[in-house]
Amino acid sequence: MIKEKGIEFLEGLRTGDEKTIKAIYISVFPKVRHFVLKNEGGQQDAEEVFQNALYQLSIRLKLSNIEIKSSFEAYLFTTCKNLWRKELNSKKRWVRNEEVLAHKSEESDHSEAIIAQERWDLFEEKLTLLSPNCKELLKDYFKKVPYDRIVKKFNYASENVAFQRIFKCKKRLGDLIKKDSNYAKLKS
Repeated sequence: MIKEKGIEFLEGLRTGDEKTIKAIYISVFPKVRHFVLKNEGGQQDAEEVFQNALYQLSIRLKLSNIEIKSSFEAYLFTTCKNLWRKELNSKKRWVRNEEVLAHKSEESDHSEAIIAQERWDLFEEKLTLLSPNCKELLKDYFKKVPYDRIVKKFNYASENVAFQRIFKCKKRLGDLIKKDSNYAKLKS
């Protein structure tokens, strides 16, 4: 049932079916709104992020056949989280930078976000190919878990051993990504 719902959502989004899009809003938007409100945003921010994610996903669906390995709702929510984090980082740069910056076109922003999402998808796909130990280690590393806690969790002899294991796992992940046929297209 869940998988059928995801396929229905994808097809409805591809064709622009209003009934399906409303169902997507009802299903996913409350979670996105909660996340944005919890992370320095407002109702309007949540709506913009959600609409941008739907727009970008619909464009990707029309341009290529994308495969979503998780549930549709989880995929869309992750896309929204990434867009909101990018927006927060952008705002921080604006505050720190006193120069006048040229605005990019909205089309350019969407293109960049689509490419960023495709990169993220490739990253997640290759992460699943690593050993369970490497996956867990890298998840902790990316969450910025301190090395002393990683040493305890994985029973390593020292922080240096943890550093070396992380380095090897990152290299293995990088090699898997670089061997993928989509890597060259997404690299620039």
